[in-house]
Amino acid sequence: MDYLIIIIVALSGAYVSFISGFGLGTLLLPAFMMFFTAPVAIVTTAVVHMLNNLFKLGLVGKYADKKVLLYFGFTSVIGALTGAWLLSCINIGNVIWSYNISSHEFNVTSIKVIMGILILVFTILEMNTRFQSLAIGKKWLPVGGLLSGFFGGLSGHQGALRSAFLMKVGLSKESFVGTRAVCAFLVDTSRIAVYVTLIRESFYQINIKLVIVAAIAAFTGAWYGNRWMKKTEIESVNKFISIALVIFSILLIAGIV
Repeated sequence: MDYLIIIIVALSGAYVSFISGFGLGTLLLPAFMMFFTAPVAIVTTAVVHMLNNLFKLGLVGKYADKKVLLYFGFTSVIGALTGAWLLSCINIGNVIWSYNISSHEFNVTSIKVIMGILILVFTILEMNTRFQSLAIGKKWLPVGGLLSGFFGGLSGHQGALRSAFLMKVGLSKESFVGTRAVCAFLVDTSRIAVYVTLIRESFYQINIKLVIVAAIAAFTGAWYGNRWMKKTEIESVNKFISIALVIFSILLIAGIV
């Protein structure tokens, strides 16, 4: 049963993530926490996420915009290293409010509220017709990379903020997906380098077979996401991402994801 749950979550999460830029880590972390302790779940999620991004590099990495990577990708790495280091030093999961729905308890943390508000603001602006006619100058890309990388290293929630920034750069559909994949891989490798102590301490608890199964399922989801993306216009992709961002930010603020 545990394998079936992980396969479904990894496949669907990778499919949605390929299109929207986020979803795999958000869905996979709570799924892994059903079977592992929190530290092990964090490590295994990061590893599967990195392997999936490596697979996506093979599919769409060649379309990445080198200029955007220079401005956005470099600061993403700095942000990821900073966020992951901060995670190892402090407890950022401080609960500011808890509530129950049926028999399930949900915790609202400060980091999720801040993240959710940032994503929601960017998305609402993106859906505004006046804002749609604007383009984010290159001077703002380092800020976007720093923010998305920082939250990626700190909490693992990196893709939504990255998509919110890159949607306004004016990239083609292929360049948008390719650039996103390269940045995600850079963030994952950076944060795992900081998590190495955690990996060493928890390695014996990791179910390698389950990680491999999750990675294969994620590869499958990404492959199907790539096929769907090729048949879809960029306007439809942007609408899908905007709707997903709004839903995700609300769920994040509510402590549900």
